Amino acid sequence: EHTCPERSGGQPYPRRLGSSWGLGVLLKGTSVIDCQCWGSNWQPSGHRASSLTSSPRLPLNLIKLIMINKHPLPFVSSWSYLEVVTNGTYNDTMQAYGAGVVESAVTSQLIYKHWVNTLIGYCGPFKYDEGYCRRLKKYITDNLQWVAEQIEKNPDSPYWYQVHLSLLQLQGLEDGYNGQVTSPGKLSFNPLGFLLFQMGGDLEDLEAALNKSSQSRAVGSGSCSALIKLLPGNKELLVSHDTWNNYQAMLRIMKKYNFSFRMSPKGNHSLIPGGTQAFSSYPGSIFSGDDFYILSSGLVTLETTIGNSNPDLWKFVMPQGAVMEWLRNIVANRLARKGKEWADIFSQYNSGTYNNQWMIVDYKNFIPGKPSIKEGLFTVLEQIPGMIQIADKTQELYMTGYWASYNIPYFEEVFNASGGEDLVKKYGSWFSYSENPRAQIFRRNQTLVTDMESMVRLMRYNNFKNDPLSECEGCDPPHNGENAISARSDLNPANGTYPFGALRQRPHGGTDMKVTSYGLFKQYELLAVSGPTWDEVPVFEWSTSPYRNLLHLGHPDRWDFPTVHVRWSK
Repeated sequence: EHTCPERSGGQPYPRRLGSSWGLGVLLKGTSVIDCQCWGSNWQPSGHRASSLTSSPRLPLNLIKLIMINKHPLPFVSSWSYLEVVTNGTYNDTMQAYGAGVVESAVTSQLIYKHWVNTLIGYCGPFKYDEGYCRRLKKYITDNLQWVAEQIEKNPDSPYWYQVHLSLLQLQGLEDGYNGQVTSPGKLSFNPLGFLLFQMGGDLEDLEAALNKSSQSRAVGSGSCSALIKLLPGNKELLVSHDTWNNYQAMLRIMKKYNFSFRMSPKGNHSLIPGGTQAFSSYPGSIFSGDDFYILSSGLVTLETTIGNSNPDLWKFVMPQGAVMEWLRNIVANRLARKGKEWADIFSQYNSGTYNNQWMIVDYKNFIPGKPSIKEGLFTVLEQIPGMIQIADKTQELYMTGYWASYNIPYFEEVFNASGGEDLVKKYGSWFSYSENPRAQIFRRNQTLVTDMESMVRLMRYNNFKNDPLSECEGCDPPHNGENAISARSDLNPANGTYPFGALRQRPHGGTDMKVTSYGLFKQYELLAVSGPTWDEVPVFEWSTSPYRNLLHLGHPDRWDFPTVHVRWSK
């Protein structure tokens, strides 16, 4: 209903949504402060989305790209799908940069909307914590400088080579979006630009480490549920993950990258083991962020966040000697062949940010119906600032039949060092590893999983008004939408009484579900659902939600999408 100001050149924006034109309006009060027109290449701040043909320096046969379901109307599944395949006859730097460029060309509209929904107010342009943002910008700049120095000092290192290629891919994404495509060369980033898309998890911890006055993470706030389940008789091994996130972050892309990168630029010209990756992701991001990956190495890697509640540990968060978690994640996924190797690679240069429990499943060591093996199938890693613990948990998986992960550290040393004991003393068993509501629900309900359908049902489970395990000590009302496998914190009453922040009403909860199996992973296939769970609770609708006024450009109103079987081109 609003009219946008004219574009440069005097052309007015279309006033209404049409068959080939669309209009996005960003408002401050009732004043139009920014617009986006899609159907053309117009982008925020006058930038134009670049295409592969916009630069003669990028050969047309460099990249094969497939983009389908860019959120057409009517919405079918709420997933977009992207496949990027690079041509191995070109050098790796050209492949990496080109992969970023072409992804930006076909996802620029989604990138714009996702930025508006999730990051436009972070460190500007309106009210923000100037001191923190100044410290954050310096931290990012200093860290990038240190990383660039290591890349230059270690030209033959497979580790630093993959760090460089990852940053070149991100450079291509940013350059392509900003219409500044060139030949891949010296890295140059806006520290508060596309890097913030990659650093969503890192930022939560940097806010605490850099003393942000008002921090994003509520006390006890969970970020994801995961379950690894052996079916009876060892006939199948299912690996599943629920993302928990802010509802404004529900513009999603299921991605598959097939990169023909070498292990190093000199000497070892063999291809990286994890060159092909299928993963759930977001516009503007070159990794998952959830995280959930199916890799050509035979590994499936996933995590849930454990965080850090001990302020004494933030002294270990330094810009020098650290590689941000999102980059270590990418490098380990590309280089590792086995679970222990993945853990060892990831453990290098611990940033102490985006502190997670990682689970690495090696399907190469699983044979359906065969007896258990001693090691090599399942590895667990937990990171906090200044500490990483790793253990092979293959025997425990076979013995118990499952492994559940729910944002609380498993390793006692990690639990104690990160402030777990203090939280239990202050708030009770909700923060304990064995008595947390999700721990008890997983323990009770995992026995009901006999196939993919029942696994999906468990991972979408939320019956908080009727399940006694969803009760909350000290809450009024006593049942809480956070206390489920897939949270629905938006359903908690705004006028309730809650002992800590995670249990209050928030626009936060389980925003998807992914599950793969031995039978599916070889084709990089999975089952997936997008949006908050609605099996036994009301469907989430923006228009009837308490959060209807939050920015959610590009979202459907009603989130009642079915489970989809994700398949890729042959």
